[in-house]
Amino acid sequence: MMTKWATAAMCLALIGIIGCAAYGQPDRSTNAPGATQEEFESWMAELSNWGRWGAADQLGAANLITQDKRLQAVGRVETGETVSLGHDVADEAGSDPNRPFGLDMIISFGPDRIRDRLDIDYHGGFFTHVDALCHVVYEDKLYNDHNFRETVTEDGCALLGITGLRHGVVTKAVLVDVPRLRGVPYLEPGTRVYREDIEAWERQTGATVEPGDILLIRTGRWARRTAEGDVGGTAGMDASFLPFLADRDVALFGSDTAHEVRDNIPGLDLTVVHKFTIVARGMNLFDNLDLELAAETAARLGRWEFLFMASPVRVPRGTGSPINPIAMF
Repeated sequence: MMTKWATAAMCLALIGIIGCAAYGQPDRSTNAPGATQEEFESWMAELSNWGRWGAADQLGAANLITQDKRLQAVGRVETGETVSLGHDVADEAGSDPNRPFGLDMIISFGPDRIRDRLDIDYHGGFFTHVDALCHVVYEDKLYNDHNFRETVTEDGCALLGITGLRHGVVTKAVLVDVPRLRGVPYLEPGTRVYREDIEAWERQTGATVEPGDILLIRTGRWARRTAEGDVGGTAGMDASFLPFLADRDVALFGSDTAHEVRDNIPGLDLTVVHKFTIVARGMNLFDNLDLELAAETAARLGRWEFLFMASPVRVPRGTGSPINPIAMF
């Protein structure tokens, strides 16, 4: 996999004028797949960040969050209101049915002490967490051309682990509320979110996705869970949106799901969004965020850009971390 900067630069230059032909979009009214296997494979190579920050780089797209970017994000704060972007590890409907959360209370008397032990297998489609860059593999390679089998062993990730973000994340967030855009309370399972949704939201709200930002997508999955119970399935990102992340030089991506939509690209497995973002772009993903209160706050304030802060647990050689990110308005 090689980075083809000349092709990418030319495409970026044309975006604002005529659009890049490789990113042509079909009619979205059918909720049909918008990308082919051939397009995906070309994006994995041509839109890759491999080598961009040197062969020894382990931060990936997080390099785009510079000191100036953090100061820009802090400058977005107006009211000082803070909102959690994490979902409880269990609610009235339970937790992940395949890998449920466990709380083991440890109570002693004489002296009286109360503590607990937590059991959480956080990757998957329920728990709020952040993915490390060693979490996903494409053609036996990790981000920046590292060999999967040489890098990841039973001892953990020798490179690209979650401690790369040990100093935390502070940047500007742009929240795209797709149900609000489409005039529904939440998206139904299998509904695809397209690039056009993001661009339409920018036009409607004035929010702009810029280099170094974290892009957040609300599908309303937790609102649906409240209304209908634990009925399974989520909406997700259509693979055709992936070049948008490169066009805008997005640093991080998150949503209230695990991002993938079923049957995303015919002939490929489910995790195409994870493969492009983590392996090609070197982008940490924030999965299963709870964006309900953040969307309500943003709508009340009329501001869909805000300060985003997150600090993963410092697990040496870890593939990610449970997390509770904070938005500050």
